[in-house]
Amino acid sequence: MTARKIILSVFIIVFTFQSNAQVKEFFKTDKPSDSASIGQLALYDLKQGIKSVGHSFTRPLHWKKKDFITLGTVVASSLALSTLDDEGSALFIRNERHVPNIFQEAGTRFGSPQVYFIANATLYGVGLFTKNEKLRKTSVLIISSSFTTGLIQSFTKTAVGRARPGQEGLNSRDFRFWDNRASFHSFPSGHTVLSITMAHSIAKQFGNPWTKASIYTLGAVAPISRLFAGAHWLTDIGIGAVLSIAVVDAIDKFLFKTDAYDYPDHYPKKEKKISWNFAFGGDKIGFVGRF
Repeated sequence: MTARKIILSVFIIVFTFQSNAQVKEFFKTDKPSDSASIGQLALYDLKQGIKSVGHSFTRPLHWKKKDFITLGTVVASSLALSTLDDEGSALFIRNERHVPNIFQEAGTRFGSPQVYFIANATLYGVGLFTKNEKLRKTSVLIISSSFTTGLIQSFTKTAVGRARPGQEGLNSRDFRFWDNRASFHSFPSGHTVLSITMAHSIAKQFGNPWTKASIYTLGAVAPISRLFAGAHWLTDIGIGAVLSIAVVDAIDKFLFKTDAYDYPDHYPKKEKKISWNFAFGGDKIGFVGRF
């Protein structure tokens, strides 16, 4: 099944869910009690995950003026960053020999789908069998966000068909739309989407800024390693990160508003969205997150 057919199927399912009263009634589930069985908890989590994916895909239908302004800012920032794609990629590739092998290996493995899903399955399994709601909630957030961002980035890779760095005679402005070859699947970075989705989902569970910073630092290993490996351009990484953060924030807000899981008492007061701004000038360039 092609990426286009997969995306079309998802949209049909989502809109059916949004418009069918019987389907909506099925997904109306009371929060399980402390004495609920593992099977009941798993079914409840599955329903919350499906509703979260549906919410994230239909969210653009409810965007307001400020959301479109944010989108415009991201697009403008990406275009500005793209002017440094070729030079930036060449700089990273030239310096790959100075990067420890363990860093590159860790980045490649952590951002791979196999390791990613094993880690998620382990996290959810522990939360389910110990009936730890915080772990279950975190896993549902990660899995539903990953499913959403994974479909979007898989479709975009094929639709955009951007050439990867290092190909003879090609640069960051070369595209082969609807090309199935891996050498034209640069935009956006799949490793970045997976690692930032997990890092942001986990970091949101902690209020301590140092803990958050540590988690984001680990999450940045995969994206940075892909730059040194010459697998992606700067904008591939930047858009992948923005996409992941936007989807995680949307789903986390949805779970919080619908009271699907218990959140810490301080969450409404202390939890803040990360504000992403494009920094350009002097000796710095890139996206700066403030939380």
